[in-house]
Amino acid sequence: MKLQAVIFLNNIPSLLTVIIFLFLSFQTSTSFQNFLKRGSYLSVEDSSHVLTSPNKTFTCGFYDLGGDENAYWFSVWFTSSRDRTVVWMANRDRPANGQGSRVSLRRNGAMVLTDVDGTVIWMTNTTSTRADRAELLDSGNLVLKDMEGKILWQSFDFPTDTLLPSQYLTKNTKLISRLRSGNFGSGYYTFYFDNDNVLRLIYDGPDTSSVYWPNPDSDAFGNERTIYNNSRIAVLDDMGNFSSSDIFQFSAIDMGFGIKRRLTMDYDGNLRLYSLNVTGSWMVSWEALREKCNVHGICGRNGICVYTPEPKCSCPPGYAVTEPGNWNKGCKPKFNRTCSNTQKVKFIKLLHVDFYGYDLNYSETTSMDSCMKSCLDDCQCEAFSYRLTGQGVCFTKSVLLNGKRTPNFPGSIYLKFPANFEVSEPARLVGTDLVCPPTVSKIVIGSSSMYETAIKRVRWVYLYGFAIAIGAIEVIFFVSGDGDEEETELKRFVREVETKIQCKEDSWIEDVADPRMNGKFSKNQIATLVRIGISCVEGDRSKRPTMDSVVQALLECEAESEVVRPDKR
Repeated sequence: MKLQAVIFLNNIPSLLTVIIFLFLSFQTSTSFQNFLKRGSYLSVEDSSHVLTSPNKTFTCGFYDLGGDENAYWFSVWFTSSRDRTVVWMANRDRPANGQGSRVSLRRNGAMVLTDVDGTVIWMTNTTSTRADRAELLDSGNLVLKDMEGKILWQSFDFPTDTLLPSQYLTKNTKLISRLRSGNFGSGYYTFYFDNDNVLRLIYDGPDTSSVYWPNPDSDAFGNERTIYNNSRIAVLDDMGNFSSSDIFQFSAIDMGFGIKRRLTMDYDGNLRLYSLNVTGSWMVSWEALREKCNVHGICGRNGICVYTPEPKCSCPPGYAVTEPGNWNKGCKPKFNRTCSNTQKVKFIKLLHVDFYGYDLNYSETTSMDSCMKSCLDDCQCEAFSYRLTGQGVCFTKSVLLNGKRTPNFPGSIYLKFPANFEVSEPARLVGTDLVCPPTVSKIVIGSSSMYETAIKRVRWVYLYGFAIAIGAIEVIFFVSGDGDEEETELKRFVREVETKIQCKEDSWIEDVADPRMNGKFSKNQIATLVRIGISCVEGDRSKRPTMDSVVQALLECEAESEVVRPDKR
């Protein structure tokens, strides 16, 4: 009111005062407010051009991943989260330029994102409406309203990978994961209502697609769902309770008011509910799959998911990683695969390994020889699975996808190879997620033998009594340090050992083993126990393995594979 009194003094406004008034009005409508007026815009080059919800929980504006990439996304994110966690994106698959891009609320009622050259990247379907302003609500919902406050468009109707409390998931919406960490592009995993009215998780990859949750081996009723409700609607409330029209429901472990939450379809194929703590970091308060290897496509074609004890990806004997560092591409064969029933072949047996789906044939009460013959007689068969249940169950496979190894699986997979293809002795499946460096220096801390390094007090104790199918060994690893310098050395040692393990090097084992063992130990068993120990002391509590996965990893020490030739059994 004071500003008006100055400008309109004696009802004779000067041109200068009118311009100042309009400039101030424009500035206040585009900076540090929760709304954007018709005719205004947000610029990618001005960090103050953001909308903030009245409760300060959410911010809307241009978001970048950092680094050297000149890529920006018009997004909504949690203001107080440590990493500014994004919950919605307008242009996830088409980023905007870091110069000249802007989001405008045009006078025709449409909200439009344009690139540096004026090209329209994204826009709302509100052309020729009475849209008066864009507003960011306390719920994280970005809306367009008319002068009466009626919502004409809302971001809640177009989710990306995240569902917020009070946001509905319907038959017309779905959550699609990111492509991978550090990449906002649409990925391969989707949370959606299927045509039978049931909520599902599906892997929709470049070549194939398959549902993996709820349990695909059971029908809706076996999974405690109902198909007799075609409303297809689900919602997460402010207490942390999720409920769906197919009667699926769950609650956060920290259920209650006042906690900021999000339900996200993660790039690893798992659906998780997160809760924001006071430090600005996220805690998993519910997840759809405890056994991560049940996610389809996680290791790509021919890849096998193994527990080490955390889930990792591995290639079977005779295969190599297609693209190091990107398991979406899976593994490629080192041999030429031809379709010829006259070609002599051999099989490699992988114990407790299975590839789900893509069966050429299925038969019960059959022998191992009959199962092998079915694969031999079909040039399209890449492998066969034989399960020791009942009188024998046989599956012949046309594609090797969704591979996993679990010690409780009552069968094996038999991979087909040309008879003249030299396959190295099948090694233990050791998963990895990292690209191994071309050379890794020998781990030495003070001397050539870490056991003799008394300062670090690294000890191995050999005990009898822990029985596994192939032997008995238990190793207990004690590490202690007296000061910051020693603690830093130990952390470096752990990092280097972890790298060597995942790069499938074993030279370090002799350096740390107790000389009193005189070399009488299993390298695989020691490597397994060291891996378990390292994972159990992860700084991030959420990355530590469960007891179930530790037990599974210990059981993995039993013999895993052998070569089987059709003519020599």
